[in-house]
Amino acid sequence: MRNLKRLIFFIIVLLIVVATVVFTIENQQPVALVFFGWSAPELSVAVPVILALLVGMLIGPVLAWIARLRKKPQPSRLA
Repeated sequence: MRNLKRLIFFIIVLLIVVATVVFTIENQQPVALVFFGWSAPELSVAVPVILALLVGMLIGPVLAWIARLRKKPQPSRLA
C-alpha cells in the first residue's frame, strides 16, 4: 500500500512537471505587468503564471496549518 501511494504521488508530481515544461515552451510571448504602479520587466507569459502557481502552492498549506492551529482544543483550567 505504501508503494502504491508513492507511485501515485510520483506520477502526479511528474504530470505537474511535464505540464509546467510544456506550458513554458508554448508561452514564450513577452509581457510587461503593472501592479499598483510597479512595472515588472518584460518576461515571457509563463514566468508570472508559474510564479503565481508556486506562490499558491505555498499559501495553501500555510493557510491549512493556521486553520488547524486555530481548531486545536485549548486545555481547560479546572481550579
